Amino acid sequence: MKMFPTAAALIGVIAAATQVLAQQPDPALYSSMQWRMIGPFRAGRTVGAVGIPDQPNVFYIGVNGGGVWKTTDFGRVWSPIFDDQPTGSIGALAIAPSNSSVIYVGSGEGLQRPDLSTGDGVYRSGDAGKTWTHGGLRDGQQIGQIIVDPANPDRIFVAVLGHPYGPNAERGVFRSTDGGKNFQRVLYKDENTGAIELAFDPSNAQTIYADLWAGRQAPWEMGSSFNGPGSGLYKSTDGGETWKQLTRGLPTIQQGLGRIGFSIAPTNPQRIYATVDATTGAGVYRSDDAGESWQLMTSDGRLWGRGSDFAEIRAHPKNDNIVFVANVASYRSSDGGKTWTSIKGAPGGDDYHRIWINPLNPDIMLFATDQGATITVNAGQTWSSWYNQPTAQFYHVITDNRVPYWVYGAQQESGSAGVASRGDNGAITFRDWRTIGVEEYGYVAPDPLNPNFIYGGKITRFDLSNGEVQNVSPEPLGSDKHRFVRTMPVIFSPVDPHVLYLGSNVLFKTTTGGSGWDIISPDLTRESYVVPPTLGIFTSLDPEKGKHRGVIYTVAPSFKTANTIWAGTDDGLIHVTRDGGKTWKNITPPQLTPWSKVSLMTASHFDENTAYAAVNRFRLDDLRPHIYRTHDGGATWKETTSGIPENEVVNSVREDAVRKGLLVAGTERAAYFSVDDGDHWQSLRLNMPAVSIRDIVIHDDDIIVGTHGRSFWILDDMSPLRELASSSGSSAQLFTPKLTYRFRRNKNTDTPLPPEEPSGKNPPDGAIIYYYLPTDAPGPVTLEVLDATGKQIRRFASTDTQTPIPSDLVIPTYWIRPPQTLSSKAGSHRFIWDLHYPPPATTSYSYPISAIVGDTPPDPMGPSVVPGTYTLRLTANGKSYTRALVIRIDPRVHMTAAELQLQYSTGVRMWETVNEASAALAEVRAFPDKSGAMPGLARVTSDALALLDNLESADMPPTRQLIAKAAEVDARLRAAMAQWKVLKAAHKRQ
Repeated sequence: MKMFPTAAALIGVIAAATQVLAQQPDPALYSSMQWRMIGPFRAGRTVGAVGIPDQPNVFYIGVNGGGVWKTTDFGRVWSPIFDDQPTGSIGALAIAPSNSSVIYVGSGEGLQRPDLSTGDGVYRSGDAGKTWTHGGLRDGQQIGQIIVDPANPDRIFVAVLGHPYGPNAERGVFRSTDGGKNFQRVLYKDENTGAIELAFDPSNAQTIYADLWAGRQAPWEMGSSFNGPGSGLYKSTDGGETWKQLTRGLPTIQQGLGRIGFSIAPTNPQRIYATVDATTGAGVYRSDDAGESWQLMTSDGRLWGRGSDFAEIRAHPKNDNIVFVANVASYRSSDGGKTWTSIKGAPGGDDYHRIWINPLNPDIMLFATDQGATITVNAGQTWSSWYNQPTAQFYHVITDNRVPYWVYGAQQESGSAGVASRGDNGAITFRDWRTIGVEEYGYVAPDPLNPNFIYGGKITRFDLSNGEVQNVSPEPLGSDKHRFVRTMPVIFSPVDPHVLYLGSNVLFKTTTGGSGWDIISPDLTRESYVVPPTLGIFTSLDPEKGKHRGVIYTVAPSFKTANTIWAGTDDGLIHVTRDGGKTWKNITPPQLTPWSKVSLMTASHFDENTAYAAVNRFRLDDLRPHIYRTHDGGATWKETTSGIPENEVVNSVREDAVRKGLLVAGTERAAYFSVDDGDHWQSLRLNMPAVSIRDIVIHDDDIIVGTHGRSFWILDDMSPLRELASSSGSSAQLFTPKLTYRFRRNKNTDTPLPPEEPSGKNPPDGAIIYYYLPTDAPGPVTLEVLDATGKQIRRFASTDTQTPIPSDLVIPTYWIRPPQTLSSKAGSHRFIWDLHYPPPATTSYSYPISAIVGDTPPDPMGPSVVPGTYTLRLTANGKSYTRALVIRIDPRVHMTAAELQLQYSTGVRMWETVNEASAALAEVRAFPDKSGAMPGLARVTSDALALLDNLESADMPPTRQLIAKAAEVDARLRAAMAQWKVLKAAHKRQ
């Protein structure tokens, strides 16, 4: 007998199908969403740097977390050329001397330091960076140097440093003779020793020098760098087939030999300079016999110190007695390395990593620093700016409660930054960001009750009103009692805005803005542990023998009650308190072995017993993603990372406050989201470059990320993500738009900024409207805006035509409103309504160059709509879909409802006047006798347009004289129309 499913079974099938749908939303539903970069334009750590000798205006830089950039104007403007690639961590660049269109990129930072990102091998471009191909060495993680044969662009040598936190086989020096398609390892010591530096003999490309470095980072942050027994300088005279170690006069392994940086004098290849890091005998060395023997020139620690970070030394291309060193500052010697003079340092930047000197004109130099790239064309007298590179490295991100809101973070090696999410002049320029008095690492916490007070670091309070910074640390002079590392959590309670927390090995709390602190936890870190096996042979080199202690690395106060606080440590523990800190419970997931860094935790907005933890095990040589979720207060945890690639470390996870189960995570390469509480994840990279996302904040309807290499980015209006679970993708959908503020763009009468001035992108001027079509619409697609009475305010159609912007228009993009047309094609679409009535009838969407003056849009606009609730109606394939759009006035505007209505009604009246006069003028032009009527109507039109423009220039009460003038213009229109009526009647009688 045939069996039919019961109703309950059918419901179960439908529910299961819906659940699968919710797990895997079609990317076509949200692909039109866009990230925008807001800055700041203050550069971050850069190691790769190279120029083209016979094109002295052209330079390339590789930013540690920000990709590859190019300038063609000596550093005035830098442009990214690597943003479509899967990594942004760059440590080495090389240009083929025989063909400057051939560029090689070594990914991974090429450093050993507590905070870095890894890469995935070597890339090659044959067209000056327009396109790229991957060339292997994926497991090397860190590429320290690439050199290209001067005569053969396909013959390269690559220094692979290897894993910074563990042993691996893909280390040493590799050679390719086919442009990076295939590699052969030609110099190898062991799984703990990598290569960091390479150079050809300037007179013979068969002679190569290489530095091997046995360096390892420990999982604890402080005192975490070790030099092992495999380091040394090597030389090959047969193209890399065989190698000889150069030892005479250099420190030995027993003396703690570490990294060596070296440079061969182009005018005298027998002379080689070297910076040598060692426990004993370190300093700047020189060889005058091609490396066979060495002499210590100086032991000045300023020149060789911090070898895990710095080892750059460069000989002058035309004088072998002149040599430069890059370290915390940069130095020059003119006597062969005997005496040294500082040539560039703070406030001209600090922490110098790379020096490139133009061999044809040595007055031209490129220095790569922790503040990006700077160029000199006059031997160091002056330098280009680094305030034109949006490559800032942030550790965390947060927003305040202002409208427009500001975005804050602490920038690696550069202090702090606060950036407006929206500039008042069409873009986010240097006028719209500032420093905020917080040290260069860690958290920033704006006071939710007073945005003038900003806390951060370990810990200070900044007063925005006067610029003063006060140290409010519980230990202003420090002590051995409590431990602090670079990045300590500073966060306000979302339930009680008077409460501010500061993490150490204990948790501090203040309700007085830092004037007094209470300790509300015991030491929450591990008392003892087994040293992770990834430290391997370097364990014996640790002076504390594995007795390091961790810190509280993340604090997640509850969104439901002030007494619940979650805390995670960098040594792999999670605790929770339910009584405001009186008692704490260890709820660590069993998978968290020692030094599994709990990078960031977030409490649920919906459930007191739910929390999420992003766990970063990179320091245990584990690049897999780890996100843990609990729904029972920490009694049990589930790891939820399906959909995130296996090689992407997770730094952060946040929960949406509006839609339960919607999560956003930041990895070392991209943002991801989940609509099913983390069970499945999908990429949210969209138009963002690959970059380390260290922190995320969801501010109302926007997602903001703090990147470690590309400054701040905002995804405006996440509403489509909130509705994905209910979207099957089989029918059209109009997504609910975010709450929209009506902002005026200031009409700046000052000289506008030139096109070359760097600027972040503003959000669109108006409402962002997302819609989706499952297939191409056979007929017109329309979008209508209706007011509360159902009256149509605006109508757009896919059949509308727009005049494109001239392609040769060289002006800042934020000066103009780019034309847009409602699309009828299948897929996700983004449309902007500018919150205005249609333009007056005399205008069209054209972009004559003569109309572009100052910092204002070129086209007259219709009157602005008043704040309120409007209806959007999308019609496609014969079906209509509606959504409500709520518009509010800019809260900085101080106008009464009556004044707003007066401004609106006067504007509409002038708009209608223009339309009526324009229609009459069209009749006049076709009329045999135009005398008398045309001059009056033309003047009415121009006056009404001018008054409309005046009304639209600012949200301020209309003046009495403007109201009077509007009444006069209206009266003149009536008179002209009456005259025109008489003329028409007379003509008919004839």
